Amino acid sequence: MAQGVRPERCVVAVDGPSGSGKSTVSRRLATAIDGIYLDTGAMYRAVTWAVLQAGVDLTDTDSIVKVAQETDLSIGTDPLAPHFEANGVDVDAAIRGPEVTGAVSAVAAIPQVRAMLVQFQQDIINGAPRIVVEGRDIASVVAPDADLKVYLTASAAARAQRRSAEDATDVAATEADLARRDKLDSSRATDPLKQAADATELDTTGLGIDEVVDRLLDMLNSKVSK
Repeated sequence: MAQGVRPERCVVAVDGPSGSGKSTVSRRLATAIDGIYLDTGAMYRAVTWAVLQAGVDLTDTDSIVKVAQETDLSIGTDPLAPHFEANGVDVDAAIRGPEVTGAVSAVAAIPQVRAMLVQFQQDIINGAPRIVVEGRDIASVVAPDADLKVYLTASAAARAQRRSAEDATDVAATEADLARRDKLDSSRATDPLKQAADATELDTTGLGIDEVVDRLLDMLNSKVSK
């Protein structure tokens, strides 16, 4: 357990664009504070997977909302082995595929879908003594009272390199896709991707994972020891 982190409750909100290092850093941080980990982006991906499985047109908002409401999500929050199921199906690999990646921004932009999943996320947060939550609107919408709010960013080139290494994809194509998703996520009307006014920005370009985690631990210890 990280020295100085208060034992009774701790909520950390980690926001930022794709490829900024949110997932790896958040999982490591959750482990360091003996807490659980919630990947909110994976929740939107799981719903998107269900929408695609149902054959629903991505412009048919009402049908997408209906599928989202009827999808049974099972969330595993162990930072060492996060796990997602949708309607009893293991979707850990499927939600990271190109089909879901290409459609998730459209599904996540729907206000009714966001409202439903934000409530689900808040229920998980409220039931956890220690949790690190990552996404795009955590500090501003999902957990505005978090003990620590961090906005992770990195250069476009660094983000593309990281994501293409993970997915074994072309760097240029990955950078173009990240730019597309950034534009969609930051321009949507409901809960857009943005840095909360009271969040600390940390540029992870050129930083190793351990260094980023250490910096966040220092920030958290400083916050909760006051």
